[in-house]
This record gives sequence, C-alpha cells and structure tokens, in this order.
Amino acid sequence: MTDGAAARAAAFRALHHGGGPLVLPNAWDAVSARAFADAGFPALATSSSAVAAVLGYADGEDAPADEVFAAVARIVRSVDVPVTADVERGYGLAPKELVGRLLEAGAAGCNLEDSVPATRRLVDPDRQAEWLAEVCSEAGGNLLVNARIDTYVRGAGDPLAEAVERGRRYAAAGAGCLYPISAPPEHLAVVAAETGLPVNALCVPDGPSPAALGALGAARVTFGGTLQARVAAGIAELAAGLRTG
Repeated sequence: MTDGAAARAAAFRALHHGGGPLVLPNAWDAVSARAFADAGFPALATSSSAVAAVLGYADGEDAPADEVFAAVARIVRSVDVPVTADVERGYGLAPKELVGRLLEAGAAGCNLEDSVPATRRLVDPDRQAEWLAEVCSEAGGNLLVNARIDTYVRGAGDPLAEAVERGRRYAAAGAGCLYPISAPPEHLAVVAAETGLPVNALCVPDGPSPAALGALGAARVTFGGTLQARVAAGIAELAAGLRTG
C-alpha cells in the first residue's frame, strides 16, 4: 500500500506545479466523481459539506468518521485519478489513525482546517502547526496535506497578515499547499509569495473564474459544496415538477 500511496501523492503533488491552476471539482459520491473524471479533470477533491449532505448530516463534523471515510473510499474506487479528501479537523482522530484511514481509503491528500467546527474559533497557530507536523510525519510523503487557513472566515483582526504567519508555520510543519479560504483574490499571490507554497483558491458563483484565479496567484482551485448544492437545487426543481404533474 505504501508504494502505491507514494506514487499517488507524487502524481497529485506534481499537478500543483503545472502551467495553470489545478482545477479540482468537489465530488460527493461515485456518480459525481465519474462524471468529473470522464470530463477530463486530472484529479478530484471531496467537499465535507457536500459529502455530509448526501449522507444526511450537517457540515462541521456532524457526520460520523466511519461514514465519511467510507464515502471517500467509494469515490476513490470509482475513478482512476487522484482524490484528495476534505476531512475538516480530522473528526477527533489522532494523527496516526487519521493518516491510516486516509491511506486505507486511497486518498492522495487531505484538507485540514485550523478552526474548531463546534466553536467556529481559530486554533492557536503553534498548536495547529504541531498537529500538522505530526500528521505530515505519520504520512511520510504519502499524502499531500492542504492546510486550510480560516482567518478570513473566523474574524481575525488582520486576516492577510495572520494568514501569512500561519501559512509560514504550516509550511515549516510539512504542508504541501495552503488554503486561505474566502481570501480576496488579490491576496492569493501575497500568501503564495510569502510562504513559498502553492495556494488553493475557492471558486464561488459570480466570482472570478478558475482561470482568472490562476492568473491572480492560485495554483489550485476548488468549489466547496457549491457544485452539490446546484445539483440538489435541480433535484428539488424536478421533484416540484413531478408533484405538480
């Protein structure tokens, strides 16, 4: 398993250093994953909110870890491209178990955020960096850790300055990518330049396109739960039409 995991992670890591942004649609089940892979995307991500929704739970670690990792494994099995898993803050698992379950599911990487879902408060940056270092050490190069930085969504005084400071610590801890979620597009290049790591941007409806985000400094672009939400809205419209005949 280690050799295969190392190869997956290496292939996934290389995609962050191509000629344009790595666009990762966020899948939520095998059907969506196959559709995105068949469309030609070279890798996929999961979305914690999208996976939780289809499992019948709220986002914010409400979904049981067993169900989340089973969902990730089904997505991985359904496609032939690398898949990175959004696992929030790790569902309370110790680094060794968290990494083991990610590798068992076949993930090439993971998102780990630096605020607590239950309290919506930022974790102390030193504590977060130490935890990320443990995760990266356990992974041993077999996972690309995308360290999410929540300073823009958790009310920090100077979100850019704190994002840079946290990003530097997370880079030193072994993270392979940074995700300053909801950062203004003009901040992306600053975070990348100041930390030396690829930066993940969130693409939102009515915001800049993936190509535009790439031009502004994003090496990687994801969509969160918005793609699943669009499909869910379509199902609701279909249901209403069926009900009215």
